[in-house]
Amino acid sequence: MLNRVCIIVLDSAGIGELPDAAEYGDVGAHTLGNVFAACTPEIPNLLAMGLGNIENSRLPQVENPTAMFGRMGQKTRAKDTTSGHWEMMGLIVDPPFRVVEKFPEEMLSEWLRRAGRDTKWLGNFPASGTQIIDELGEEHMKTGAPIVYTSADSVFQIAAHEEIISIDKLYKLCETAREMLVGELFIGRVIARPFVGKPGAFSRTENRRDYAVPPTGKTLLDALEEHGKTTLGIGKIEDIFCRRGVAEANHTKNNAAGIAATIESLENNHAHTIIFTNLVDFDMKFGHRNDVKGYAKSLEEFDKELPKILAALRPDDLLIITADHGCDPTTPGTDHTREYVPVLAYQRNVPLAHLGTRETFADIAATIYEGLGLGRWSIGESLF
Repeated sequence: MLNRVCIIVLDSAGIGELPDAAEYGDVGAHTLGNVFAACTPEIPNLLAMGLGNIENSRLPQVENPTAMFGRMGQKTRAKDTTSGHWEMMGLIVDPPFRVVEKFPEEMLSEWLRRAGRDTKWLGNFPASGTQIIDELGEEHMKTGAPIVYTSADSVFQIAAHEEIISIDKLYKLCETAREMLVGELFIGRVIARPFVGKPGAFSRTENRRDYAVPPTGKTLLDALEEHGKTTLGIGKIEDIFCRRGVAEANHTKNNAAGIAATIESLENNHAHTIIFTNLVDFDMKFGHRNDVKGYAKSLEEFDKELPKILAALRPDDLLIITADHGCDPTTPGTDHTREYVPVLAYQRNVPLAHLGTRETFADIAATIYEGLGLGRWSIGESLF
């Protein structure tokens, strides 16, 4: 019987294209494999757990992995953060969120009117976050018009220089957009993308904030709350679930802080059943920016802290390390990539097993629900 579960999401650490990757323009995507081929990061602890033993991992194998290992496919027809996390918690998004290349001008005008600004905006096309602020940042600083942009995911992103549109005002713009983007324009996330600097030297800050919609059905977090069990969300977990089923949140803004908060919680926190951590840097700082070396270094930094995480586990704790989608930094584009995700599951004194290829991320929800003695989840199969 489990007492606590720690889920660590290496945001975007995909492990090879899904069978339908061609429909998303992602043939050849393999985030971990391609990063390893390009930079050979030193990640001995992840490899010892069996990361390289996963089918088609393209990473070095070990003879006796210390954890259960496998990969999971995604049933939700999407490759965004919200859909990935919701499916982990047992909710398939069907139909999936809308993906929009260009938002209707009447919608944008109404959005700014409701937010109390004039009806001027910049952008409104698919772009990478760094590209669009380099392209439109100077005009934004001259005019004060917010920059809006999209991607191949279900997002509406708003970029603004912190000296031109304050953080509070940027968040207000996002809140207004979030209220509007429902119904026919059912968008998964509205994202605040603040930046600083001067033309030619702009950089995004860690004051990013995600505005999701509440889950469209019951998640594992909801079910656990009904049973008197609570969840601590670390990183952007509270945003992804609109705090539903998240009793306490520690909104860390980078990997280092998220890892430290996870270790501290494992060592000292006995109140929460679930410690649910998202490590955003892999995706935000490196995947979307095609920074292969940065991605490799970030993997190394996590790997160095992994022994501390394992040491903090108690015998009745379960650690699950996984991802929510891919974002292969070696591909020409900067969008998420449609990939399998790895799953490493570790509990002391539990027989090891090759988990193979799982049909859905919801196997995580099924594992936790059953492991806590609450019965079978409606979809997915327990890893045990």
